[in-house]
Amino acid sequence: MKNLISASYKGFASDNWSGVSPEVLQAIVDVNAGHHPAYGENDPFMDLATQKFREVFGDKSRVFFVYNGTGANVLALQQLVRSWEGVVTPHSSHLNEDEAGAPEKFSGSKLLTVYCEDGKLKPAQIEPFIQSFGFQHHSQAKLVSISQVTELGTLYSLSEIKALADFAHSNNMYLHMDGARIANAAAALGCSFKEMTTDCGVDVISFGGTKNGLMFGEAVVFTDEKLAEGFQYNRKQGMQLASKMRYIIAQFVTYLENDLWKYNALNANQMARLLGEKLSDLPGISLSRPVEANGVFAIIPKDVIPKLQKKYFFHVWDESKNEVRLMCSFDTNLSDVEGFVSAAAKLMNGH
Repeated sequence: MKNLISASYKGFASDNWSGVSPEVLQAIVDVNAGHHPAYGENDPFMDLATQKFREVFGDKSRVFFVYNGTGANVLALQQLVRSWEGVVTPHSSHLNEDEAGAPEKFSGSKLLTVYCEDGKLKPAQIEPFIQSFGFQHHSQAKLVSISQVTELGTLYSLSEIKALADFAHSNNMYLHMDGARIANAAAALGCSFKEMTTDCGVDVISFGGTKNGLMFGEAVVFTDEKLAEGFQYNRKQGMQLASKMRYIIAQFVTYLENDLWKYNALNANQMARLLGEKLSDLPGISLSRPVEANGVFAIIPKDVIPKLQKKYFFHVWDESKNEVRLMCSFDTNLSDVEGFVSAAAKLMNGH
């Protein structure tokens, strides 16, 4: 096994490729001792987690733990949307592009996608779907889903989130936030999770951590516990109820304690800004989008990309314009950034 692992290798393919925060690993080890109630039932760890999440999202919030982001997104939708209703979301959203049709399969609802050049949905783009209200031949828009950070690396401001929530609520709709990189967003905006969600009117959040130092697991957070009624049955039917729940719970409690989430996210964001600055200084390479969180989007000559991928793997985002995506992680460091930029500079010079 050791022969297959290079401890020194780091790439920029995805923040999912990174390891686990030492603090989180230790929490898993600590909670491994002894026997504990299964499924989080009558478990003091569950009580602690509930208290911690209410401190973070507000006294009326309710948290449920699941295995992964797809499960969190799909079950959040399924809880609030009926089969003849629809979900308005950017075409580029993870919900639309990277769930293999799971939202539509399991909720029965239709995704109503909108092209958003910067990945961010605007209230005006939702208005056309409202015109179908009451028309029995069309799916009835019921929920708006946004990603924070978006798949294009952009951030919604607090005022933009609130505007979407106000618009949704005024039209009897809900607002869902896919927060796979919610920590990077909060760190970049300099705000708390509550300020970015509950205080802005978000109804349900898929709260992720695996892209920021957790091993596995996701939390579905309802900002109003009334919306969560019966969700435990949806979770069970959705095959997302973990028997040894304590291993997920322990990670999230540790993640929220002492602002570990912020420490990890700030480092990833800082490394991304540095990487963007250094790459933009190289002749022939340009940034295609502003660096707002932990993602860098750049235009690199087509012949250089595969050679550079052999040294530091990353993904091509848009082949038509040689746009690549470089993701920084909680454990990305200065030598990783300098090594990548140095390799890029040598290849650009024909070496």
